[in-house]
Formats: sequence, structure tokens, C-alpha cells
Amino acid sequence: MKNWKYLLMTTMVGSALALAACGNTANETPTDTTPTDTSTEKPVEEVAAIEGKVSGDGSSTVAPITEALVEEYGNVQPKVQVTAGVSGTGGGFEKFIAGETDFSNASRPIKEEEKTALADAGIDFTEFQLANDGLTVVVSQENDWVEDITVEDLKKLWIEDGTTKKWSDINPDWPAEEVVFYSPGTDSGTYDYFDEVILDGEDLVKSATLSEDDNVLVQGVQADKNAIAFFGYAYYLANQDTLKAVKIGGVEPNNETIESGEYSPLSRPLFVYAKNSALSENPAFYDFMKYSLENAGEMAEAVGYVSLPAEKYEEGLSTLEGLK
Repeated sequence: MKNWKYLLMTTMVGSALALAACGNTANETPTDTTPTDTSTEKPVEEVAAIEGKVSGDGSSTVAPITEALVEEYGNVQPKVQVTAGVSGTGGGFEKFIAGETDFSNASRPIKEEEKTALADAGIDFTEFQLANDGLTVVVSQENDWVEDITVEDLKKLWIEDGTTKKWSDINPDWPAEEVVFYSPGTDSGTYDYFDEVILDGEDLVKSATLSEDDNVLVQGVQADKNAIAFFGYAYYLANQDTLKAVKIGGVEPNNETIESGEYSPLSRPLFVYAKNSALSENPAFYDFMKYSLENAGEMAEAVGYVSLPAEKYEEGLSTLEGLK
């Protein structure tokens, strides 16, 4: 599930990161006869070549950040093979618990039962936050009646109550047309988050089309003016020409409202969980995680999410260094 639209947005950012990481050595070859003024210039540091394999899986919401990081990291360390599947947060944790992956992306915090399963499997892990997201409720641009909805009405719309849902059930001024629902699948952390903060644990409408691939949800809404869906903010931004973000209680999702928490309760953190033993035993994995934390903020912004304050990434790097 590669969202190629964001790659265009990351080209300039990626080039700058790659040049910075390589120390601009690609076009300069120092020789013994090259004069150097040591009082004004610092010696060029070359990036040590590393070889190895790194594997991950998990959230489709986090995937755009990871894919961008993998793309740019390959320019810095071409002999490190990083693979990152997209099985959803829950599916990713299943593989993490089974010992199949080094890291697991998640759009929700790890559950207690998942922590217990990892402990039973003898796997110690560390949580790192990569960015912030605003879970975005969207309709088609052709939908000219929904602009804003309350949390209470959003719950009424999405819970299974044995009825056929119509737009007019929420607002009598809206069409008496059946609502078409698209939702992340049950292995998705986005599904879990929506279930917790909007549905209060009640069942999602049974008529909803479920998919772990957010692009399927995007395409479903694009094709039907009566459709509604929810997914990560980056997927909305990449398709805002054909989708419309619905305000929640009068607040629209954007970088400012997501970072401040004003876009409540749909603002949320995005995580990556790393296996401690892999960090200490696999230099390639440690190096990739270090690169990820150093560049996650820029990549998050480039693909449509909200970066963390610089000190948060510094804290993550300090934690990582202690696990080496």
C-alpha cells in the first residue's frame, strides 16, 4: 500500500537529508595538496558503511512516515535492507510478539494483553513516539450538506443499532439517503482508537466496508457522495481535492489544532515499538532507528502529519542510546 503522492512532497526534503547525512562528500575528493584552513573548517565526517537486514510491520497510518524514512535511509546506507509491512497495528503486534519483526508501527498505545504476550515470549521492547495525527472524518467533495458534526452525532451515526442509517437521522435538513460507511479493519489501531473515543466500545455499523488499506477507504468515499470514512490526516491531505474533512464540534483538523489538542478527541500520537535485543545485537537496526528519530519530524511534516517538539526527539535518541 504505497501512497506515491507523498513521495513527490518528500523529494526536496529527502535530498537535503541525504546530503546532510552524507556530509556533502559525493562531489568533493580531498587530496594531500588541497589546502585546509583548520581554524574555519571542520573535518568532513563520512558515514560508516553498514550492512544488514531490518524488518517491521504494523499501522497503515504510520506507514507513510516509515516508507519515506526507508526511502531516504537507503540513500545513506544502501547495504541495509529495511522491509516494512502494513498489517495494521494489531496485525503488526501479532508479528512482533511472534518474534518475526524488529519493530512494530502503531497508531495507538500498546494494549496490556499485548504487553503480557510479549513478556511471555521473553521480548523486551521500548516505545518511541514518531509524530502526532488527527484522525480525520471525511466525505466526498460532492457531499454539500455535511460540514460539521458533534461527537454525539458521530457516535449515533456509526454505532450498530439495528437500523438502516440515513443522513436525515442526524439532521432533518440532510437528505433521506442511506449512508455508506467505510472503516479501517479491526486489526487497525485507527479502528481501535475510534472505537474507544467515539463508540465507547459499542459495535461499529455492520454495513461498513472494512479494510486495512486506507487507500481502499479513500477510493470508496471518492466514488459515492453518500459515503463517509475515517483515517489518518495524511491520507486526507493527499486526497483533499476529492475529499472533504468534516469538522468535529466546530473544529477542523490541521497542524495547529492537532498539535494543541484542540481537535479533540481525535488527535492522537503515532508510535514505533522496537525490540531491545535487536537494537543491541543488530547494528543495522540501531542505525536505522537512530536515523528515524533524527529525521521523523521532517518526514512527518512532509507526508502530512504533525512533528513533535525537538526535545521529544532528543529524549527518544537519549533513550535509544541507552539501549545500544
